Amino acid sequence: MMTTAQYLLGGLSGGLVGFVLGLVGGGGSILAVPLMVYLVGVPNAHVAIGTSALAVAANAAAGLASHARAHHVKWRCGGIYAAAGIVGALAGSTFGKMVDGDKLLALFALVMLLVGVLMLKGRGNPGNPGAECNREKAPKVVAYGLGSGLFSGFFGIGGGFLIVPGLVASTGMPMLMAVGTSLVAVTAFGLTTAANYAFSGLIDWPLAAMFVVGGVAGSIGGTRLAEALGGNTGRLTTVFAGLIFIVALYMLWRSAAAFLPGMTI
Repeated sequence: MMTTAQYLLGGLSGGLVGFVLGLVGGGGSILAVPLMVYLVGVPNAHVAIGTSALAVAANAAAGLASHARAHHVKWRCGGIYAAAGIVGALAGSTFGKMVDGDKLLALFALVMLLVGVLMLKGRGNPGNPGAECNREKAPKVVAYGLGSGLFSGFFGIGGGFLIVPGLVASTGMPMLMAVGTSLVAVTAFGLTTAANYAFSGLIDWPLAAMFVVGGVAGSIGGTRLAEALGGNTGRLTTVFAGLIFIVALYMLWRSAAAFLPGMTI
């Protein structure tokens, strides 16, 4: 049974994730699982993944509404990407439930290191504001969507850190447009993963509700700051990538026992 303090920490964690999702479109959701496990204190890694997937989906939907009002969403691109990704998310989440929770967290940390590298690599790309998902680009959009969904479902994350660079790479759209458009897929991936985990009883519903409440408030603030910064998000992306590296290394340290049974931490 979760304590009142843990639920409050869940709301605080949701605020942080929602803020980062609104600001840079991706990366915030990858903090949800470690926050659930190490800050809130959810004892079961699979429950943390299922709960965070539902909460991130709701937070992403709130951020999507804000970006849509600001005309930062290319709905055709987001729809194609999300449709392909749902297939991947369903397969990934099914396989993720079969993996030992401690080992899953360790693998998650390794993916976080990759995320940091990808965010640093794409931080200076200005993009093309007129980019669209035409017939020529559609196959590439589908391929990126399928791959992003697979990772998203397996690790129970929104996948925005993969979706944003995936949209930029497959369509050439600018970062701000990719941030808004990515939230279509983040919402779809999260709901797909959450539904799969809910079917197995691996969601803490009250905690998810607290996470969502905090996340809605955070996403509004993050979206407003993204609008104010416009194309100057490169520095923030660099700082956030650094945070991801730190969290990933901490998770690897805490999860070392999963690979070294005789080691105590």
